[in-house]
Amino acid sequence: MKEIKAYIQPFMLQKVTDALHAIHIRGMSVNEIKGFGKEKDEGYAHDAKADCVEFTPKVKLEIACEDDEVDEIVKTIKEHAHTGRRGDGKIFVTKIETAMSIRTGSQGNEAI
Repeated sequence: MKEIKAYIQPFMLQKVTDALHAIHIRGMSVNEIKGFGKEKDEGYAHDAKADCVEFTPKVKLEIACEDDEVDEIVKTIKEHAHTGRRGDGKIFVTKIETAMSIRTGSQGNEAI
């Protein structure tokens, strides 16, 4: 099992969500967040104070999936969140050690 975390531009959320629905993902969590990276985001106006840390709005997607689904999900997010400008975001994939459904008690792939 894997967890995919993707940080994308807020205005790309609907496009990415529609594409993920089309490949039949089982579910995802979405959070509105703020952050910064090593490059400033071109999509938002920045103050003249270059030394000041400026937080940029992003949307964080979290998807738990089976190992064999990772490539398709990552490809879908990358293709549909891409604008070609700085600030498009990042995708991280990590291993899930265990998963359990609180309601049913099922574990592993059955829990996701």
